[in-house]
Amino acid sequence: MEHLQQFPNLKRAQYEHMLRTPSGRIRCVIDTDTRNEIDDQFALAWALLSQDKLDIAGIYAAPYSFLRRWDKLRAAARVMADSADASEADAALLAEHRDQLERLERAGIDVRDRDSIDPQGVTLVSPGEILLVAEKMGVDCADKVFRGADRYLERYDEPVESAAAAHLIEMARSASAESPLYVLAIGAVTNVASALLLAPEIIERIVVVWTAGYPTTVTNITQPSFNMEQDMLASQLLFDSGVPLVYLPGFHVGAQLSLSLPEMEAWVKGRGAIGDYLYWLYTHNPHFPLNGLTEHFARSWIIWDLINFAWLIEPSWVPSRLIDAPYLSSDTRWYRQAAPRHSIREALDINRDAIYRDFFRKLDEAAG
Repeated sequence: MEHLQQFPNLKRAQYEHMLRTPSGRIRCVIDTDTRNEIDDQFALAWALLSQDKLDIAGIYAAPYSFLRRWDKLRAAARVMADSADASEADAALLAEHRDQLERLERAGIDVRDRDSIDPQGVTLVSPGEILLVAEKMGVDCADKVFRGADRYLERYDEPVESAAAAHLIEMARSASAESPLYVLAIGAVTNVASALLLAPEIIERIVVVWTAGYPTTVTNITQPSFNMEQDMLASQLLFDSGVPLVYLPGFHVGAQLSLSLPEMEAWVKGRGAIGDYLYWLYTHNPHFPLNGLTEHFARSWIIWDLINFAWLIEPSWVPSRLIDAPYLSSDTRWYRQAAPRHSIREALDINRDAIYRDFFRKLDEAAG
């Protein structure tokens, strides 16, 4: 692991204080990879509908890329086409991707042909989608939206400077341990990690709330975590820098936030311009063609990123506990050494129905 810049050493009592469950109106910034999927738009809409609880100081565009996943998928396709001499590793790769490859084949897509679907490389996410969600809600937040990094963090001694990182540092320096700035990270965390590397002292004034991966007690990792796998060095920094961290596992916890088409038709469609837009996103999900999916029958979709806002709006909806921070390996697995580390807060469960009840009610009330 690269040598880390020296960060302030917080005492256990400081972690316990900063990682207490929040109350009152909470000052926060949102770091989002809006447009990589559809869940960010839902989460952003809920945040903007919840400004009685959330004082949103900034919204940052985070980078994202599907290139790594599609390179693996294409490699698996080559193995499937010529499996006679497949090695044990090749067989494992094919087993991981066979279902998706078969769905894509039924849809007439050959992933070995780069012209069939050409996944994006690292993308400078335009603030345009963030502003579009706000516009659909009649909210003017143009002065709070900032471009983030145009690449992932590759070295700890070379943080990626951006307007987002600079604004995060500015907002953090105006916060305090008594009233910290909450950084709601719902994508790859290069923007957040770069701000920490540029201004290490801000760990005494912020709490990072991040969703990704598996619970830290899980040793059998069976699916990749998009937020984590594409930005490993930045992900590791969240656990190694000592920044107060609320870790919200996607798998097993956030994964309970599934939403079906009948629910969208009953509780989202027709609820103003934003309701209709979210319904359109759901029915035109860009991940359907990427996964060879062609219909919604008996299918739901996980709106992962609601979990960050749920924990702030009503912490009882996302039960959590303080634990010692684990180490995160480069293959996304957890491990611990003998000496205990600083504290983090980790989510254990989620009240899916209470979260959607609040979201649907606010959509309905905003639509008048």
